[in-house]
Amino acid sequence: MDATQFAQDCGYVGDSPAMLAALAAIRLDGIARARQGHDQRKAVVDRVKQSEALFLAAICPALSAEEAIEDAARFIASYRNMPRWRQERRLQDLARAKQQRLLARFFRRYGQHLWAREAA
Repeated sequence: MDATQFAQDCGYVGDSPAMLAALAAIRLDGIARARQGHDQRKAVVDRVKQSEALFLAAICPALSAEEAIEDAARFIASYRNMPRWRQERRLQDLARAKQQRLLARFFRRYGQHLWAREAA
C-alpha cells in the first residue's frame, strides 16, 4: 500500500507532500509498534511453554485456562465501568488481565498438545 492510498483510506483528500509523508510515517510507526507487541507476546508465550507448572503459575489463582479467561473477561468488563480516576490507578491490573487472557486462550487451544509431545 502506498502513502497516497493510505492517506485516502484515512480520509485525507489533499495532495500535500508534507501531509502524505506524515501519514506514511504514522503508518510505519504503527506497523513497527504492532510487530514489537507481537514479539513481546510471543516471548511471554515461549517462556511459559516450557512446562504446565509455569502456565499455572502465570494464571494464578485460576486453576484452569477456562477459569482464567472468565476471570480476565470479568475484570476487563468491570474496568470499562470504572470511573476514569480509578481506571488510571488500575492500568497495570488491566495489562495483567489482558496478558493472562492471551496466555489462557493460547494454552487452552495448544497446551495439552505441547505438553503431551514434551512428555513423550
